Parts: sequence; structure tokens; C-alpha cells
Amino acid sequence: MSSQHGESWMSSSPRGSVADGAQRTWPPVDTTVAHSARRYDYWLGGKDNFAADRESGDAIAAAFPTVRTAVIENRRFVRRATAFLAGHAGIRQFLDIGTGIPTSPNVHEIAQGITPASRVVYVDNDPIVLAHARALLASSPQGATAYLDADVRDPDKIIANAELREIFDLSQPVALMLAAILHFIRDEDDPYGIVARLVSILPEGSYLVMSHATNDFLTPDEVAEIEAGRYGPFFARSEAEFARFFEGFDLVSPGIASVAEWRAEAEPQPRPTAAEAYTYCAVARVN
Repeated sequence: MSSQHGESWMSSSPRGSVADGAQRTWPPVDTTVAHSARRYDYWLGGKDNFAADRESGDAIAAAFPTVRTAVIENRRFVRRATAFLAGHAGIRQFLDIGTGIPTSPNVHEIAQGITPASRVVYVDNDPIVLAHARALLASSPQGATAYLDADVRDPDKIIANAELREIFDLSQPVALMLAAILHFIRDEDDPYGIVARLVSILPEGSYLVMSHATNDFLTPDEVAEIEAGRYGPFFARSEAEFARFFEGFDLVSPGIASVAEWRAEAEPQPRPTAAEAYTYCAVARVN
């Protein structure tokens, strides 16, 4: 499930592969139609995009001038959260759902740079993202990476995946990462239930990492444009709605914050404002 902004192998293998996709014939890519993952890649300064994506990205940026700031700060948050979990919390297993087109450094590069034995499973259901999967799957010899073809809206498929259970030891803590993905999930698809189901397999001491676009800082006209679906399905939520995902968990300091502010002391200064980034984030320990 591509937001931007995730095989067949032995668990000790230095390389991964694409589960459910290795024998698949991928549909042709229509480069004349803008695509959310390629548009996100464009905003991040990547090269995996086409003219239609750039034109669409520029049109959205004209309506929302700080959209590039928002996506860049979201990726920086993911990297800081990964480094915190690998370096300070001792997490060695990362489940990154809705990973999008690869950016570097990605979760496995950061985690394995700190602890080479770290294991990372990426999940996405987008053929365009899956076509780039091999770029992700260069693990350290001590660790492992994998890429599952699955949709966040079907958490049971993710949970039941045999390769996920082969690469992970689910008696040990896992970091569940849902960065900039759930604002593409409508209320009718029960985003809170999706998170609860995914968390249900995690042992005590695991962590939930999330970021989510908010309409708290937008004008009424901007909110109306988004709700009208002019830019595709998008469901920004308030701080109170975002906080519901973490009920019953222990938030890591500083709690719920802007992606531009969460443990960002070492980032380039001055920091963007919360209004410029309009994305909330948090990291919480699962009890």
C-alpha cells in the first residue's frame, strides 16, 4: 500500500526476495498518469518519477506550498525513530508497512548500521514499489531483509505470512512502523482496528511508530479541497484522532509531536514549524 512514503529466502541469508511476487508478471507502468509513490519520490528529490508525476506534484505544491517540507520531514522522522529504536531501545526487528519507493538511507540501512544482525521486513502492495524491491534487499551478512506483497488493509494476510514468521522471532520485540500510510485509509476501513490487529501479534517491549497528516493547521478552504478528493483519497486526522492509535501504550518522550520536532535537535536549524510540516508522529512502547 504505497503512501509516498514495502520472498523466498533462508532466515540467515544476506539477501531477501519478494514474497508472493517472485513469479509474478508485473503490469505495464503507465508513465502518463501521475502516481502517488512516484510523486512522493519527486518531492523527496528522487529519480524514479516521470513528467506526469512532476506536473501533479507541482500542482499540489502550488495549493499546499510546504508539501515538500512535510514529506522530507516525515522521512527524517522515520530515520531518527529507527536510530533511536536500534540504538537506545535495543530493537533488532522492524516491520515497515507502506514503505514506498526506496529512499536511502532506509530502515534496514540505519538499523543494520547500528546493529548488523537487525532484521527488516518491508510491506507494500504497489507494483511500482515492488519493481524497485531489489534495491532494498542488500542486507548485511549478519542480518536479513525481506519485502512482502501485501496491503495494510488486510492485516491478517501480513500476520499469517510464512516468510514474515520465518525472518522474525515473534517472542522478541518488534518495531511496527506505519509512516504516512494511515491517512490513505478511510474510516470505513477501520484504521484503528487495523493497527490493533497488527499490534496484537507483538510481544511486550515492542514499539509502534507512526506518522499521520493532520488538518489541524490547514485553512477551511484547504480542508475542503482535500475532502473533495481533488488530489485522490486522503484522510487527514486531528491530534485527538491520531492519539487514539496509542491508547494503552507508553509514549516515548516527547510524546505526540510534529515530525519536524520529534527528537530533532541534531537536524538542520531552524526547524520547520508544525504548520509547515502538518504531520503528527509518535513512538510508543507496547505493554
